[in-house]
Amino acid sequence: MVQKYQSPIRVYKHPFELIMAAYERRFPTCPLIPMFVASDTVSEYKSEDEAIHVIERRCKLDIDAPRLLKKIAGVDYVYFVQKNSLNRRERTLHIEAYNETFSNRVIINEHCSYTVHPDNEDWTCFEQSASLDIKSFFGFESTVEKIAMKQYTSNIKKGKEIIEYYLKQLEEEGITFVPRWTPPVACKLESSTSHTRRPVSPAINVPDSATKEGLNNKEILNTSSSPSELTAGTPDDKLDADYIKRYLGDLTPMQESCLIRLRQWLQETHKGKIPKDEHILRFLRARDFNIDKAREILCQSLTWRKQHQVDYILDTWNPPQVLQDYYAGGWHHHDKDGRPLYVLRLGQMDTKGLVRALGEEALLRYVLSINEEGLRRCEENTKVFGRPISSWTCLVDLEGLNMRHLWRPGVKALLRIIEVVEANYPETLGRLLILRAPRVFPVLWTLVSPFIDDNTRKKFLIYAGNDYQGPGGLLDYIDKEIIPDFLGGECMCEVPEGGLVPKSLYRTAEELENEDIKLWTETIYQSASVFKGAPHEVLIQIVDASSVITWDFDVCKGDIVFNIFHSKRAPQPPKKDSLGAHSITSPGGNNVQLIDKVWQLGCDYSMVESPLICKEGESVQGSHVTRWPGFYILQWKFHSMPACAATNLPRVDDVLASLQVSSHKCKVMYYTEVIGSEDFRGSMTSLESSHSGFSQLSAATTSSSQSHSSSMISR
Repeated sequence: MVQKYQSPIRVYKHPFELIMAAYERRFPTCPLIPMFVASDTVSEYKSEDEAIHVIERRCKLDIDAPRLLKKIAGVDYVYFVQKNSLNRRERTLHIEAYNETFSNRVIINEHCSYTVHPDNEDWTCFEQSASLDIKSFFGFESTVEKIAMKQYTSNIKKGKEIIEYYLKQLEEEGITFVPRWTPPVACKLESSTSHTRRPVSPAINVPDSATKEGLNNKEILNTSSSPSELTAGTPDDKLDADYIKRYLGDLTPMQESCLIRLRQWLQETHKGKIPKDEHILRFLRARDFNIDKAREILCQSLTWRKQHQVDYILDTWNPPQVLQDYYAGGWHHHDKDGRPLYVLRLGQMDTKGLVRALGEEALLRYVLSINEEGLRRCEENTKVFGRPISSWTCLVDLEGLNMRHLWRPGVKALLRIIEVVEANYPETLGRLLILRAPRVFPVLWTLVSPFIDDNTRKKFLIYAGNDYQGPGGLLDYIDKEIIPDFLGGECMCEVPEGGLVPKSLYRTAEELENEDIKLWTETIYQSASVFKGAPHEVLIQIVDASSVITWDFDVCKGDIVFNIFHSKRAPQPPKKDSLGAHSITSPGGNNVQLIDKVWQLGCDYSMVESPLICKEGESVQGSHVTRWPGFYILQWKFHSMPACAATNLPRVDDVLASLQVSSHKCKVMYYTEVIGSEDFRGSMTSLESSHSGFSQLSAATTSSSQSHSSSMISR
């Protein structure tokens, strides 16, 4: 397996030229890197105006590895080749390094760059990426991989320290400023004749000696690429180390890399709807920074949020009065670590009465609104306390808990809530303080603990009776001034006291069932199943030409092909495939086929957009300006893997990918809307949808702005 690393942007608050002066002092050897024994210059090239300086070195490293392993490998040192391309005109340094030793067994590639900060020309940015691929190593592949990763991460940590060490050394020598490169007089005269034109970089004449030393024209010209190419990644779309430390906390280099790589993947597949960094980090922590596992549960959660409009729950949903009166829970200041504190008087709450009066889904929605409010409060506290706060503390008072709370439908509702919260709000609970646990508590704990993640269970602190008042109790976690009055403190707590829900508020099972369906079908999105040979199709009738059809869909499972067709005549009434109509929470999860089998493409109907292949996990938004009235058909079709052109046999990768799609079935979640010609004034920016972004989890959304038709997708 290939191991990859991607660093955040590390910012030096010093000019580029001064950083370069410090960097050059690392050679030919560096005492701060004991494994870096020596380096020899292999080739060197300087342009006539000294703007370009390319140097290639052979570096000797003493790897800290077991003596037995070195003996088996037959080497004491390993050698790397490092090529530095300095462009003083553009103020950039690009570094490429690869291993020379065991290059047929181990492939190591590293790319680093020093560039000018896009917002402050007196600051310098550093970025680094690397990959490690161990093909074979005498049966010690796993050991070598661990050694390599350990050595590399330790050197990453030292990187900034080394530059700062040499900067201090320069300062002690009285060097605090290095002038920028300026073109020779001849170049200045040439540029003055160009009047108002932007100066063009002079051509670089590469001497024969440089070519013999392994530097060709293409390599030299690549060192003088445009500033826009070098500074494409700004702090707005890339993470810098200071930001991570301030808002996300102390992460190891590999944890930073996991966050950046998952974030990049989301940018490519969910354009304009990227969750906030702290939310991505929660899912990574929940899966011990395994990117594949974290990506899977995060994508499922984002689809769930989108389908049920969870992002808008705080703005659009008002809790019923019964909840406001009898749900004994609420926010109460913060704990000693600055985490928001939520108080739940579960023992005083009539769970049976709430379930009978409201139903399971209303309770679940209320708990979701509490979690959404918790995310908002974490952001506020991060700003207030000046340190990362990404979770909250929950204080649960169990005084009054009895067998009534173990009513089976009530326990079922509790388990459902735990399941949904665990799946969509991982690592949001910083600490759970359970106070005054009665004898019946072990029974309840036995029922719910299997549904709680192991990492979450480690955050539970349980106190029986008045133990919370002694050493190691509540005062260790909450300031005395804010301990609620019902726990013996002096702070008035505005959490409702709960009590029995009047039976007059109870509702029949039929009423609750209808209410539950209403709650979870209040979504603009529909779900559909796509089978091999059975696409899902949606009919849109257009009366006025120049109307705009818009769509927003997510590929939840499998790969599909998206098409748009036009027909002058209406297709037959749709025939629903019973195989697809099995979704519970999404009654629209079906399969509808409109195009008759006898219809011929180009005769009975025509294609108005090029087919769009969409991979699993992708989010697609787009629009089409209609040219003719009639019937438009949006089609999602199962994507069959293409066969190899030479042999007509499927490729190995395609076969493996197809195995991941069980029973040749795909799932999509979609929303379509038509904007009438009278409402459309020719500006595609008016098509921005308020429904397509994750408002609470995303910093920004984007919209299409093409003149005729558009589709926004990323791999």
